Amino acid sequence: MTTEIAKMLLKAEAVTLRPAHPFIFASGIKSPIYTDNRILISLPETRKKIISEYCKEIKSKWEPDVIIGVATAGIPWAAWIAAEMNLPMVFVRLAAKDHGKNNQIEGILKKDSKAVVVEDLISSGQSTLGVVKAVREQDVEVLGCISIFTYGFKKAKDAFDKENVELKTLTNLDELLRIAVEEKFLDKNEKELVTAWVKNPEDWGK
Repeated sequence: MTTEIAKMLLKAEAVTLRPAHPFIFASGIKSPIYTDNRILISLPETRKKIISEYCKEIKSKWEPDVIIGVATAGIPWAAWIAAEMNLPMVFVRLAAKDHGKNNQIEGILKKDSKAVVVEDLISSGQSTLGVVKAVREQDVEVLGCISIFTYGFKKAKDAFDKENVELKTLTNLDELLRIAVEEKFLDKNEKELVTAWVKNPEDWGK
């Protein structure tokens, strides 16, 4: 399914590859790739296939008591997964609200339960791992995290390994680039530019 998901992301333009005219992030870093998986929630057939694959991967690896969505992008996916698997769902903000009950976690998260954390994209991984930390502080076991797509940064892998969090993704940049060349979204030279960015994103394009 890794190949099919990669094709879906390219076809939907959820992932846009533009090495010749890079995007500029808020940090000032240049990037030959931009991911907006929120597009996928508007595409019923694509959405259905992705939810099916999320559930398949979760069931093959873990037996969670609860599905947790990372606010905000992980929330709809977590809700659909929880509905499909007939499990409770909660979502977690990166920080507690500054009003009302000051909640960071919304929903019922029972102590000693086992959770899977759902995200749509893994970049540096820091926001996802922040959610993992908040969940663990509630005496909840995090079985792992699952996402649609990852850039495959070494920094992210090291961060997940350091926190002893297993990460699964439905597809990854290597597979997406292979498909992109095969289907003429990119040529081989452009692919190398994107690969170089993954290895050194801070200095790429300077």
